[in-house]
Amino acid sequence: MDRNYHEYMKLENQICFPLYAASRKIIKLYTKWLKPLGITYTQYLVFLVLWEKNEASMGEICQELMLDTGTLTPVLKKIENAGYIERERSTDDDRVVMIRLTTKGKKLQEDAKIIPEKIVSCVDLSEDKLRQLYSLLYEVLGQEKQWKVIDEEE
Repeated sequence: MDRNYHEYMKLENQICFPLYAASRKIIKLYTKWLKPLGITYTQYLVFLVLWEKNEASMGEICQELMLDTGTLTPVLKKIENAGYIERERSTDDDRVVMIRLTTKGKKLQEDAKIIPEKIVSCVDLSEDKLRQLYSLLYEVLGQEKQWKVIDEEE
């Protein structure tokens, strides 16, 4: 490797760069649809977890989103201040903070329901390639997942 390190050190030969650039591109697409709702991409991810579960502990949200509490806390404070969620200590264990959607937070899902379809339509890949990309990305993350949305439509 020493003899060819110049080749290895080129930007075009780094696996991190296309992942980073693709991530930025996708987040930019989401931002176009999230901005009118007044929420950020990270806030949207929190809402996705809560729309699915209605209530979750901070630890559960951190785990689902692969974020640490230092990153998640300011995000939760902002959406709580906007009236979308309530935070409350668990009655079973006061170290656990439970996050619950308010009526306003539940209503936001109705306003956001078009976003996934809009994003998929903006990504110029066939369904097979999208399914493959989804699976490969989760494989990189050490998880095995299948994209259920496409499977259900077929």
